Amino acid sequence: MTARPIRILLVSDMNLGNLASTLGAAAAPSVSVTQAPFGAVLPTLLDREAPVWSEHPDLSLIWTTPEAVLPSIAQTLAGARIPAEAIDDEVDTFAAAVESAASRSRWTLVPTWLPTFGTRGLGALDLHDASGLRALLARANHRLLTHLRSVPDCWVMDAHAWAETAGNARGDRRLWYAAKIPFPTPVFRAASRDVRAFLGAVTGQARKVILLDLDNTLWGGVVGETGWEGIRLGGHDAVGEAFVDFQRALKALTRRGVILAIVSKNEENVALEAIRQHPDMVLREEDFAGWRINWQDKGTNAAELLDELRLGADAAVFIDDQPAERGRVAAALPDVLVPEWPVDPLGAVDALEQLACFDVLKVSDEDAARAESYAAERQRRVLKQEVTNFEDWLVQLGVTVRIEELSPANLPRAAQLLNKTNQMNLSTRRLSESEVREWAAAPGRSFFTVRVADRFSDFGLTGLLSLERYAHTVSIVDFVLSCRVMSRRVEEAMVHAAVVYAANLGAEAVTAVHVPTPRNQPMLAFWQERSGFSAGENGSFEWRFRTEYPEPPGIVVEREFRTGAP
Repeated sequence: MTARPIRILLVSDMNLGNLASTLGAAAAPSVSVTQAPFGAVLPTLLDREAPVWSEHPDLSLIWTTPEAVLPSIAQTLAGARIPAEAIDDEVDTFAAAVESAASRSRWTLVPTWLPTFGTRGLGALDLHDASGLRALLARANHRLLTHLRSVPDCWVMDAHAWAETAGNARGDRRLWYAAKIPFPTPVFRAASRDVRAFLGAVTGQARKVILLDLDNTLWGGVVGETGWEGIRLGGHDAVGEAFVDFQRALKALTRRGVILAIVSKNEENVALEAIRQHPDMVLREEDFAGWRINWQDKGTNAAELLDELRLGADAAVFIDDQPAERGRVAAALPDVLVPEWPVDPLGAVDALEQLACFDVLKVSDEDAARAESYAAERQRRVLKQEVTNFEDWLVQLGVTVRIEELSPANLPRAAQLLNKTNQMNLSTRRLSESEVREWAAAPGRSFFTVRVADRFSDFGLTGLLSLERYAHTVSIVDFVLSCRVMSRRVEEAMVHAAVVYAANLGAEAVTAVHVPTPRNQPMLAFWQERSGFSAGENGSFEWRFRTEYPEPPGIVVEREFRTGAP
């Protein structure tokens, strides 16, 4: 199934042709870009019947020069001294126009205001004096952010970061006079990178795992030759300090839910000793979800490790200092992102930050605890090796599944899971928080969340189940489960809950339709092989109430939902 391009609308008082071409140049996700009439910002935002809205854009990006929409900034640039409070009403007017327009697209992005050109303003007084240009812009941006934070599916983006990433590039007045382009190309490239990272986050294409080499990637030197005492890490050494900072940057990513794993050609006991013993190691054994440390082919090792972690190649980034190894993994697993890596380790942190492929729109408790969860998963695998009987393994795991109704408290995590899960996702719908809330509130619909825990850890909210009633049939619309808890009868517990709920509504059948994507084959395998439903045409499955649907043995299922009609 080929998804249609994401429709992007650019609304601006500047020429964003460079941004449009940069956005359209990347391969995935596919986008089509439309630009609103030049300079007609407020008319476009306020007119619901404006032609550009008939295209039903998925994403609206509203990028303005401050002097065009804030009269106080224009007057300040002309040398007037404007009371700081005067800008508040102007920002509120602009923000209200943005809020009015935000409902016409699924997502809205609003970059912060930058000084269009490198004017000095009042020099040393420019921030100190409340009427200085930069003081007014700081006030305006803070007020804009405060206002738009409460607008559903609207995000303020930091345009200052784009200028910094582009080497503090500032506008060239010659470009402005000739073509109304306020910034040089590097600024637009940085903006495009962040917009595409946002799209990756909302469409479930963010990367989830980093596969790391060790020697001269995570530390300096070859541990097999020098022992852990001889590797370059920390100390009064620029290279050692750079490797420590690289590890800190990786550790920070784990707190956002990114998983780390090792693919290294080394002796396992020697490499693990370095990780356990070196005093300057930031990353320890428990920070890694798994590893393949041996002398085998890295392409094969990477594939096996991803299979063990139940992650697809398109969820992975492979980092290695050796071009030959990068080439091998790229050839073996084309969907893995294999970035070029700097020869100089002092550039490693910058190279990592430039990847911009790990963005999420919220960091949940489940994200923050994911590294610990994967460490616990290694313990589960050890237990599974010791207990050969699957039933006994489940009992010893002590799996508990809790199914409860959607609530304001769990809505943000539910929307996040819906948008980032690919393999175990029945329909692969992508909905924002407000869209989930609106869908679930409609008559005849029910939306449930699934929490999973066992003796080793609490996985948190890792599953979703939504139902819709049609006459005498209940249809399973969303059936979503994190790959971390699949194949432990959690899927069967969710189906059982759906059947029980449907029976209490007086339904005669429960149906589900698998919408195929390149990544959700594991979901199809479950419905075909383990769901107990009868397969029909075009990915449809059905359970008719001739017998009771069996409650899955070996796990504890707790249900907290109404049993009457929704």
